[in-house]
Formats: sequence, C-alpha cells, structure tokens
Amino acid sequence: MSDETPAKLRGMNSLRELETTVLGLTDRQRGRLADKLLASLPPPPGAWPREAIVQEAADRDNDIESGRVQPLTESEFWAGIGRRRS
Repeated sequence: MSDETPAKLRGMNSLRELETTVLGLTDRQRGRLADKLLASLPPPPGAWPREAIVQEAADRDNDIESGRVQPLTESEFWAGIGRRRS
C-alpha cells in the first residue's frame, strides 16, 4: 500500500475488516477506490476496444448533426428504458 493509504487500512487480516473500513471512508475516498478497482479489472468478454467505442460515439454524433437520424426525446428515451425493464 502507498503512503496515501490511511493507517487503519494497513495490516488488514480479513476481507470483512477491509469492507468495514472501506465503507467508513468518505464518499470521495470510496469513489477513488472504486475507480481504481474497476480500472484494475480486465474488460468483460466481447467488450469493444476503447477506440471502437469512441469511434462509434463520434459516428452517432455525426449522424445526428447531419440530420441522417433524429435523436430521441427525453420522454422517448425513458419510455424505452421502462420497456426494457419490464
């Protein structure tokens, strides 16, 4: 653990102790930890490479900006989300 690690995290003996301590951190500290933990995981099987995701987003933005497609309204978006959850 780094020098930034709170003293109470050093020498943890069990996952339960670690969980208890982590849940006692501030929102900001837990957010930073969650970000680091998620970044340390491998991508799920079938996940698109980052470059492909960025390109897809740019392509979709261009489609909207050029008028080739019409974006959903907020209510259409939420209605679609509601249908997916049913």
